[in-house]
Amino acid sequence: MKRALTNTKATVKLRKSEYHNEWYLIIESYPVFKAGSTKPSRVIEALNRTITTPIWDKTRTARTTEAGKTYKPKRDANGIIQCKSEKDQESCIFADNVRKIRQHDYDNAALYTDKEAAQAEQNARSQCNFIEYFNKITIERHKKSSESIIVNWNRVGELLKLYANSDRILFSQIDLKMIEDFRRWILTAPCGGSKKGTISQNTAATYFSIFKAGLKQAFIDGYLYTDMSAKVKGIQELESRREHLTVEELNTLVKTECDQPTMKRAALFSALTGLRHCDIQKLRWSEIQKEGGNYRLNFTQQKTKGVEYMPISMQAYQLCGEPQDDDKLVFEDLPDPSWISRPLERWIKAAGITRRITFHCFRHTYATLQLAGGTDIYTVSKMLGHTNVRTTQIYAKVVDEKKEKAVDVIKIDNLKQ
Repeated sequence: MKRALTNTKATVKLRKSEYHNEWYLIIESYPVFKAGSTKPSRVIEALNRTITTPIWDKTRTARTTEAGKTYKPKRDANGIIQCKSEKDQESCIFADNVRKIRQHDYDNAALYTDKEAAQAEQNARSQCNFIEYFNKITIERHKKSSESIIVNWNRVGELLKLYANSDRILFSQIDLKMIEDFRRWILTAPCGGSKKGTISQNTAATYFSIFKAGLKQAFIDGYLYTDMSAKVKGIQELESRREHLTVEELNTLVKTECDQPTMKRAALFSALTGLRHCDIQKLRWSEIQKEGGNYRLNFTQQKTKGVEYMPISMQAYQLCGEPQDDDKLVFEDLPDPSWISRPLERWIKAAGITRRITFHCFRHTYATLQLAGGTDIYTVSKMLGHTNVRTTQIYAKVVDEKKEKAVDVIKIDNLKQ
C-alpha cells in the first residue's frame, strides 16, 4: 500500500555561532511526521561544518532587529549557498549533497512501501563515507573519554586515510576482503608524529580493535548489512615486560634525595596504591575520606571513567602531606607525563637502580608485590580498577616466574638416594 505524500522539504541553512564569526551548516526538514504521531515536526541536523565567508543577498531580508537588518545567503541556480572562499564553497556543496540524500529519503518514505523504503535507505547509506562516519562517532562517543582514548581513535582515522590513499572509503567498499587487507596493512603502519619506523604489534592490535568497534557501530546504525566486525579476528597482542621494583629498592628510593619532592611522594604513593599518574595528578582532598581510623579514596578513573572506592594505608595517606581545602590538588605541581621522565631518571640513578624505570612502573610494583604477598588476583584487579581480570593476570605470571626461580635456591650438598 502506497503512503500519502507528505511534501517534506530538506533545506541547507546557516546558523550563526554565538562565540565566533562563523556560521554552522545545518539541514532543516519540514514537515516531518514521526512514527505514531500526526503532528508535523521540524528536524534540524548539524553537519559539523562551518563557514566564514558566505555571500549575502542584500535583496532578501531575513529579519530586522534593533541591531539592524540581516540578510539571507545568496544561492546559485541549484540552491547551493555561495561563499567567497573555495574551502567554504566545498563545504556548502557537501552540505547540499547530504541534503539531496535526506530529500531522497523523505521522498522514498512517501512513495514506497516499508520494505522498499528500507532498501532505498540502505542503498543510499552504502554510498556514504565510512572515514567521515568514523570521525563523527569519535567525537560523539568519546566527548568525556580520556585523552589517550581520543588520541587513539583520531590516529585510527588518520591511518584509514593513509590506507585508502584518500579521505573516502564508501560503505559499499567494505567487505571481509577489505577488512583483512586493512588488518595486514596496519601491522606495518607508520608511527605518528615525529617517531620513525612502524608501530608495534601491540599498538596495531589496539588500533585494529578500534577499527572493529567502528564497524560494529556502523552495523548498529544500519550502514552495514551484516556485523562484519564479528567475523574477523583481532590482532594478537604480544606479552610485554612489566618492570617493577622490589621492596628493598623502594626503601632505597625513600632514603634517596630527589630534586622533585612532589614527584617522589607521588611515585611512592603509586607504589602503595596502584594509582596511575593521571589519577594522582587530578586527585583532590575532597576525594580522600576518613572512616573511623582508616582512609579511602573516592574518585573517578581518568582512563576508564569508573567510580572507585579504594582503601589506602596510613603510609599512603602520610605521603599526601598536610590536609588542605577540599578543592585543592593533593599533589600540586606534579609534572605532566611529558616532563616527568628526566627528574625521575635522575632520582632512580641516584638510588643506584640501573634498570629503566618509568612512573607507571610504580603501579606495576604495587600489583606485583600485592600478588607476591598473597593477595588474591581478583582483589588486586579491583584495587587496580581493571575492568577485566585478564589484564591483571600478566602480573601473576611475573610472580610465578619468581616462584619457579625460588625452587633451586635451596640446595643440599652430596645428597644421595
